[in-house]
Amino acid sequence: MSTETASAAEQVAVPPPAGWEEARSRVYAVGLAAALPAVGRPLAETDGHTLAEPLTTRTDLPAFPTSSVDGWAVRGDGPWRVVGRVLAGGSPAPLTDDGTTVEIATGAMVPEGVTAILRVEESTRTADGRVAGTPRPTPEWREPGEEARAGEELLPAGTPVDPAVIGLAASCGHDTLRVRRPPRAALLVFGDELLTSGPPAAGRVRDALGPAVPAWLRRYGCQVRPADVVGPVADTLPAHVAALRAALATADLVCTTGGTMHGPVDHLHPTLEALGADYVVNTVAVRPGFPMLLARLVDPDGRVRFVAGLPGNPQSAIVAIVSLVAPLLAGLQGRPMPVLPHATLADAVPGRGDHTHLALVRLDRAAGTAHPVRHVGSAMLRGLAGADGFAVIRPGTTGEPGARVPVVPLPLLPGERSCP
Repeated sequence: MSTETASAAEQVAVPPPAGWEEARSRVYAVGLAAALPAVGRPLAETDGHTLAEPLTTRTDLPAFPTSSVDGWAVRGDGPWRVVGRVLAGGSPAPLTDDGTTVEIATGAMVPEGVTAILRVEESTRTADGRVAGTPRPTPEWREPGEEARAGEELLPAGTPVDPAVIGLAASCGHDTLRVRRPPRAALLVFGDELLTSGPPAAGRVRDALGPAVPAWLRRYGCQVRPADVVGPVADTLPAHVAALRAALATADLVCTTGGTMHGPVDHLHPTLEALGADYVVNTVAVRPGFPMLLARLVDPDGRVRFVAGLPGNPQSAIVAIVSLVAPLLAGLQGRPMPVLPHATLADAVPGRGDHTHLALVRLDRAAGTAHPVRHVGSAMLRGLAGADGFAVIRPGTTGEPGARVPVVPLPLLPGERSCP
């Protein structure tokens, strides 16, 4: 970079940072406004997608009375004369005569006229072949609509589709679902100082974000192919522009690492300017992670794509992911804004003045407490590897022991559910 260019970079006026909560709300709103289109998909192809409309049942669940045990469907008082058998999948004739019974299997339709079901293990046979025993007082069948009534909403739009949702949809009669596909994401790693193999040495450091960020993005529901991870990209403006333009051709979201400030080899801002992007958020008042950004590009055809600028320091980059990328992806998928759980601080956590402090913590879920961890410098990952999330210490405050604070949980694998 020339001296003239470097001087210009140094003189760039940096806007005041957005508040952390404001930034989260802003990026969620723009993501929701650009939510991915709804499409119909066969059930087997919907895992990892998001419901684009509420899931309702097409029939009562169960649709007809079904036996909950193997046994004998009886009418009247016993002993009962055996007049048939009912298996799952059949449509039985009514039981019309008192003193009669049909053998019935679990899940089979209960015939009309049945007054009780006698469990097979609680029955005996008389010398003349009749069935004897005492049915339990509680009916041994499932009533129609016991689980849900026809047309009832079972799950709202915005619910992530996992195997349990797929099974529920099948049970209530759906062959396809209206869903939003997972966003496609790419990663550009910036920095001539980065090594992609072996230990750090001779002034060069190992790239920790290239291997890790795609895994974080997948846990937020993104699709990231190996070919979508590019870098290190050369520290020149033409190389940055070319790499970002190529990534935006197929991705809904491109994450970049490093280059979010205005130093002599920080080319992200001029690259965004060259591509006609506009900032949604440009720096956030949060520590660690301050020099993060989110920009938006709109094609002439109206297609919207996003660029998330993650700081180069590894922990700061993860703070940017949970702060900006997570709410953006929730909006793009039509999911609700993530609601932060709360925990009680077990130990003191310092404040960061007029910035929000995201402090790594390990959670004791049984006790509902959050324990600060060590090794939490912005360039460190050791603390992150043993943490469950970030305690949120709001601006102008400190985290006192016993205080209830919000916690930003680290994401689980797609489809996993957190413990309460």
